[in-house]
Amino acid sequence: MVSINDQVVELDGLAAALAAFRQAYPDFDVAAVAALRAAEYSRLDHLDQVYLDYTGGGLYAESQLRQHMELLSRNVFGNPHSANPTSLASTRVDEHAREYVLEYFKASPAEYAVIFTANASGALKLVGESYPFGPGAQYLLTFDNHNSVNGIREFARRQGARFTYVPVVPPDLRADEAQLLALLDQADPAYPNLFAYPAQSNFSGVQHPLEWIEMARGRGWDVLVDGAAFAPTNRLDLSAWQPDFVPLSFYKMFGYPTGVGCLIARRAALKKLHRPWFAGGTITLASVQADGYFLAEGEAGFEDGTINYLGLPAVEAGLKHLEAVGIDTVHDRVMALTGWLLGQLAVLRHSNGTPLVRIFGPLDTDRRGGTITLNLYDPHGNLVDFRRIESLANAANISLRTGCFCNPGAGEVAGGLTREDFHDCFKNDERMTFEQFITAMDSKHPGAVRVSLGIASNFTDAYRFVEFTRAFLDRPAASI
Repeated sequence: MVSINDQVVELDGLAAALAAFRQAYPDFDVAAVAALRAAEYSRLDHLDQVYLDYTGGGLYAESQLRQHMELLSRNVFGNPHSANPTSLASTRVDEHAREYVLEYFKASPAEYAVIFTANASGALKLVGESYPFGPGAQYLLTFDNHNSVNGIREFARRQGARFTYVPVVPPDLRADEAQLLALLDQADPAYPNLFAYPAQSNFSGVQHPLEWIEMARGRGWDVLVDGAAFAPTNRLDLSAWQPDFVPLSFYKMFGYPTGVGCLIARRAALKKLHRPWFAGGTITLASVQADGYFLAEGEAGFEDGTINYLGLPAVEAGLKHLEAVGIDTVHDRVMALTGWLLGQLAVLRHSNGTPLVRIFGPLDTDRRGGTITLNLYDPHGNLVDFRRIESLANAANISLRTGCFCNPGAGEVAGGLTREDFHDCFKNDERMTFEQFITAMDSKHPGAVRVSLGIASNFTDAYRFVEFTRAFLDRPAASI
């Protein structure tokens, strides 16, 4: 852990800032990062792009594209739902990709299955629609879940199950563990109980303890750990931790291919799920006249239609690229840059002494990831509109993200929003746009700015964002 007070430097130029950074983080291999950028991500520098949206989507390496294109150009692949030569060729590479996902996450094939989906949201929908919710069942989840995890509550509600949220507490936005324990103790073993939380919040960067998995399972809960924001820069070892369900989006890990994700599920937990329908590829037999069907066992019973059979080989290439760079190396580099960014942003103050930046989440690198969410305030404490910040960042070729990041719970707590503030939003069935919502909140702050670091991030990226932010010092919000 690096305290922000240990690393304050004056940004009197890139060279001086880099020298101070290297002194504060001597293990950060600047040359190795430069070599990686030159070999695999040179387009960033050729196009003068500062990419700070890794939590939104990872970047692909040049070698990933070459390997995938070479495979496609040298083979003929057909729909795998057959036994002809091209179908069998697809089946071989796709099953190899499935095996490699298990290998990468150190998941035993005897204990875990990989179900390919379009993305993490598709994986979560599989769990939500198939979990045996009903009267007496419970769905427990933390405030800072992604909306695709929040959405499972609608399946629970429809089946008569109870759902409960565990709050996160400012300023760090960590969960109230005492309340979590009390709620976990309320599991009724006679009914299904599902607990869901993110290994890393895509809003605050908080990393919730993986120890919760064993703690919850020991109390009678099935555990869903959202790995989408965690896996790109952290090792998730399923031989050490045994969650029941892990949804993932591969584009968040290594950029390419998009449209491919998976659900890694314990086979014992998979047997508890009951699909509400069947589709092509999920059945062994179906009849129109006899009005019956038999679902396929295991993974096949959950992969609706034809899987992305041409895209799956690229998953293996992406995982191998992460392994070649080293996920622990990526983690260490990201945390060094995150620690430096947190330190620099936290000390930016207007001439009258008021802070420019408010960070939502931990102010140091203890139990957090490389996602930083913040808002800017003028010398009089007025919020600088995050939409304007995004527009100015765009003009500077800085890719960041603004809004609520599909994480309303954390955003509501960070912005000080209460249940009463939403009274007019949901009092009728008329749809409200996000712009209308911002207007309705008036003086409240329903959105923020998010920057996130990843595999190709270097010091210059972090430095340029700090310099971009410094440009707002001593400027009234109205003038911006």
